[in-house]
Amino acid sequence: MDLGLADRVALVAAASQGLGKGSAAALAAEGARVAILSRRKEELERTAGEINAAAGVVCDLSNAASIADAVREVEARLGPIEILVNNCGGPPAGTFDSITEQQWYDSFEQVFLSALRLTRAVLPGMKARSWGRIINVVSSSVEQPIPGLILSNAFRPALAGWAKTLASEVAPHNILVSCVAPGRILTARTEVLDRAAADKTGRPIEEIRGERVAGVPLKRYGTIEEFGATVAFLASGRASYLTGSLIRVDGGAISAL
Repeated sequence: MDLGLADRVALVAAASQGLGKGSAAALAAEGARVAILSRRKEELERTAGEINAAAGVVCDLSNAASIADAVREVEARLGPIEILVNNCGGPPAGTFDSITEQQWYDSFEQVFLSALRLTRAVLPGMKARSWGRIINVVSSSVEQPIPGLILSNAFRPALAGWAKTLASEVAPHNILVSCVAPGRILTARTEVLDRAAADKTGRPIEEIRGERVAGVPLKRYGTIEEFGATVAFLASGRASYLTGSLIRVDGGAISAL
């Protein structure tokens, strides 16, 4: 199936690894001209080469000026941004008693304000061209809180609520807004969380992983390639009547309808 993404300009945040990398790779494979953002220059350059990205731009998603500079650089190099994938690294794990007030502030900027700032930067151009895709990477915590991830449980649902409202506001401009909720996808963050659980309990990491996929009907972790394929479809011309939706990529783990 031709997704109609050839030569579309796409910007993917936090794309040097994990879900962002999988999303950027899928878009690039479909012929989009993809710019990827990351704080880590070496990883950024390596990933850009691996996935054939058109540009790699250093950006600190917690800093408004850095975001504005990055968007200007991407548009100067590639042209107006037509597809935006809002993504960021996961906030720190912890419970209410263990998370500091500063971590609440930092995670709000990282998870929530980064998406608002990137969207604010690209939206005028999308409106002028009457075409755009804004895809927000959230979490299964939007529908089912995850124990020990209170920051994610707070800010990911807030992002989904913002995206749902935005979808209605920009639909008359042919700008489509969606959220994608990953379940247990094998990423560097998954590795860290699994290893932390193993170290805390003194159990083998294979045992931890076996327990964590026990509630997944497909009985395995997903891959970043599977996640990226969903993002590419949502970004495409084939998804032209799909907006305001939350799409799960979770192997059937969420039991709600």
